[in-house]
Amino acid sequence: MSDALDALRLPGSALGIRHVAGPAALLGRAFTVRFAPICRAAPGTVGDFIDDVPEGAVVVPDNGGRPDCTVWGGILSQVAARRGIAGTVVHGACRDTAEAHAAGYPLYATASFMRTGKDRVQVEAVNAPVTLGDVRVEAGDYVFGDADGVVVVPAVRVGEVLDKARQTSEREARILAAALDGQPLRAARVEHGYHTLQRPAD
Repeated sequence: MSDALDALRLPGSALGIRHVAGPAALLGRAFTVRFAPICRAAPGTVGDFIDDVPEGAVVVPDNGGRPDCTVWGGILSQVAARRGIAGTVVHGACRDTAEAHAAGYPLYATASFMRTGKDRVQVEAVNAPVTLGDVRVEAGDYVFGDADGVVVVPAVRVGEVLDKARQTSEREARILAAALDGQPLRAARVEHGYHTLQRPAD
């Protein structure tokens, strides 16, 4: 998928986001939540947004990549799992990873840390643009995760990206089959254009 994004000149590979708990597989449309430092004059909360997340969505909380306080924990993981939410990808810290794992809930984040975000940060906006690693995410964009990390595909380009990813996968499968059948890997890569798979066509 990341090679397809490169070939289409789309940023989408979320730098610094890693799998931390539950199945290392994730697919759904983004439900975004943006956090900001607490307003001492009129403090807000870390939010009850989970009640509004549709089944099958991926929650994308953006806490600016902060490693010092969490905006996702065990209660949220267990409620989300029960409601059929597809997973969570945090630009920042999460906690209670053992609870997410026990619930079979896919959880990705920049870091894990136990300190609460309550009275440190507050919800600034829901379903507004956020940042995930170094990637802009709009509500409704497609979020894909596996053991290696997370990519985000703009909703308006998803068909194009999937077609390119399928083509890339098919060519890589031909390279592997040829190499396993005895052809030198170097020759198989040249024959099927391995070194140009991620390059834009123009």
